[in-house]
Amino acid sequence: MWSHVVVGVDETEPKTLSETAESIAVEAAALVGEVWRGMLRGRAVEVGTKSTDTDVVTETDHASERLVRELLAARRPGERIIGEEGGGTAAEPGEVTWVVDPIDGTVNFLYGFPWFAVSIGAQVDGVSVAGAVVEPASGRRWTAARGHGAFLDGEPLRIGAGPDRLDLTLVATGFAYRQDRRTRQAAFAADLLGRVRDIRRSGAASLDLCAVAAGWTDAYFEHGLNTWDWAAGALVASEAGALVRIPGEDTELGADATFAAAPGIATPLRRALLDCGAATV
Repeated sequence: MWSHVVVGVDETEPKTLSETAESIAVEAAALVGEVWRGMLRGRAVEVGTKSTDTDVVTETDHASERLVRELLAARRPGERIIGEEGGGTAAEPGEVTWVVDPIDGTVNFLYGFPWFAVSIGAQVDGVSVAGAVVEPASGRRWTAARGHGAFLDGEPLRIGAGPDRLDLTLVATGFAYRQDRRTRQAAFAADLLGRVRDIRRSGAASLDLCAVAAGWTDAYFEHGLNTWDWAAGALVASEAGALVRIPGEDTELGADATFAAAPGIATPLRRALLDCGAATV
């Protein structure tokens, strides 16, 4: 997916965009982290819902996105922004669009579970060219620039081939908010569980993709992600050497499937996903 020709961005620009994404994500993560630590001490936060009662949004999501938009407007004036909470539209061909998830893993954030992040990706013509995923709880910074590699806290990430057997493969996944789809996903995951080492469900897609880049898991697969869920994390995984497919790129796995895997296990895992009925989930 990352071999697409990107018009209008020279070979040095992705690094500049990545630096901008990182610096702004760090500032937003500081805001989110301060609220999170206050919540651990008993501070209340305003909570609403979106698509279902389990699809939550907090005032901190909105505050984080407002800050990101303000900082981007100051540092990259005139460039388009698409945010999970505030929406937006993509830029004209050849121009940069910023894709923002102000808190990826809001349910984790709300429960105090320290697996959530601020994710900021820069795209040109729908292709991610730079991105940063910053964890408020730990301070970890995952970054990538197209053609320039992926990094964790400034150290290069490069995954190996991965396991050579499906039954030794650790797979991360996630589930939808709609009950009918969750039921199908549960059946799919149960079938897959009998074929792999184990399954992890941590609740933040951006970080699940970064975990593949770090070799903490061997693969990640999920249906139904939005662009802000994968815009930065998928680039981190790809630049680290994972085989990555975003929604629309491998429709045999499902029109809205996201897939990332260590190269050595990608083909047999994909076959297993198909055998387990991925296309029907």
